Amino acid sequence: MSKIKSIQAYLKQEKMDLAIFSNPTTINYLTGFAGDPHERHMFLFVLADADPLLFLPALDVERARTALNFPVMGYMDSENPWNLIKKALPAKSFATIGAEFDNLNLTRFYGLKSIFNQEFTDLTPLINRLKLIKSRDEIEKMLIAGKFADKAMQIGFNHISLKNTETDIIAQIEFEMKKQGISKMSFETMVLTGNNAANPHGIPGTNRIENNALLLFDLGVETLGYTSDMTRTVAVGQPDQFKKDIYEIVLEAQLTAQDFIKPGVTASQVDAAARKVIEKAGYGEYFNHRLGHGLGMDVHEFPSIMAGNDLVIEEGMCFSVEPGIYIPGKVGVRIEDCGYVTESGFEVFTQTPKELLYFEA
Repeated sequence: MSKIKSIQAYLKQEKMDLAIFSNPTTINYLTGFAGDPHERHMFLFVLADADPLLFLPALDVERARTALNFPVMGYMDSENPWNLIKKALPAKSFATIGAEFDNLNLTRFYGLKSIFNQEFTDLTPLINRLKLIKSRDEIEKMLIAGKFADKAMQIGFNHISLKNTETDIIAQIEFEMKKQGISKMSFETMVLTGNNAANPHGIPGTNRIENNALLLFDLGVETLGYTSDMTRTVAVGQPDQFKKDIYEIVLEAQLTAQDFIKPGVTASQVDAAARKVIEKAGYGEYFNHRLGHGLGMDVHEFPSIMAGNDLVIEEGMCFSVEPGIYIPGKVGVRIEDCGYVTESGFEVFTQTPKELLYFEA
């Protein structure tokens, strides 16, 4: 309840009556209850001066009541959720209300407006700030997720073969991870061969692994409620010198940025540290995304490590460092580690080697 109490303290400080959270990850973060309502509705109502209320589909009520020590209310698919919410909340006027705008789709927005006929204040910045600095316990969980990502990457390496397709390797990675107790990857695993890797968000398919080319792996797992994310690009056979040179530029950019990170620098300066290496080599136009993103219970969280973001880096922040060069029709390289900011630098969650690895397939 300590995080709920921090929300209640914020409400009192800002003279707000009610906070509404609809993002399942945020609800998990604040309460410890992990649920996914799918197309149904789940809301956490936090009142400034009363117990919170978790409202969710009836099929999840028993599990929620077992996990939580405050009121839980469910609704059947055949019931009108908005009428039930109105009856469940205290009979008082809520003059000032906050909600997570980033997760409030139009159905939820208009449903809530039918109950509370006034403007809402955006609580997304508050939640972003609360999640921004990770505790030691959170970092330990992310280190475990990172170790599993290393294992997943090694499984991928073990199945590099000219007989296999991109999706063949993905299937082996995810099958072996499930055998090790990992029920969910952080995102859809990417294995991209040759020119397919020249698209930063390439789609794996039935392409057979190419010889004398580069092969990109981007993957992560979710465990203990926290995620990991890493990318490695490796050599199959003997790629030409041009591809090797591109790899070395990206590696230099990634290591330069990691070495630059410490409390007091800004997110834009971290991005610039990597980008300058790639621009100096003449490939700036082919590094076409931000350097990094926050990481935690979600694989993409606040903040963005990018140009124009003057957020000051603080100890305990967790984010990715993932420069890349993508030249259509020729080559694609990305190298990524996520890590946490220490009092003097940056420690990564993943330990798979970053020098160019060669595989004879």
